[in-house]
Amino acid sequence: VQLQASGGGLVQAGGSLRLSCTPSPPGYSYSAMGWFRQAPGKEREFVAAVRWSGRSTFYADSVKGRFTVSVSRDNAKIWVDLQMNSLKPDDTARYYCAGSKSGRTWPHRAESDYGVWGQGTLVTVSS
Repeated sequence: VQLQASGGGLVQAGGSLRLSCTPSPPGYSYSAMGWFRQAPGKEREFVAAVRWSGRSTFYADSVKGRFTVSVSRDNAKIWVDLQMNSLKPDDTARYYCAGSKSGRTWPHRAESDYGVWGQGTLVTVSS
């Protein structure tokens, strides 16, 4: 099983980017999907999580009100988006999507809740 993240790039402060995460093989399901990020010289941190149904979301305080995580479905294809608005230089990091099959109490914001990780996509916000 794999997760493919895409959508990173360079954007000016105040701008927007949309990251996408596509699980494979098609039809493979999780209990939740999460986004984490790691800035240079810092530890990886939780950003946002969404239940596989898309009905529940959870955000880190640092991105609440600016980022939106969602699950999209088109026939058998499912993907997870992270819409990032009002970006700040502090949002510069490599962003990772992760899949969870954990039965732990929601929300899943710990790295240990996630068993499958994507390769990451780089987001750079210039001032």
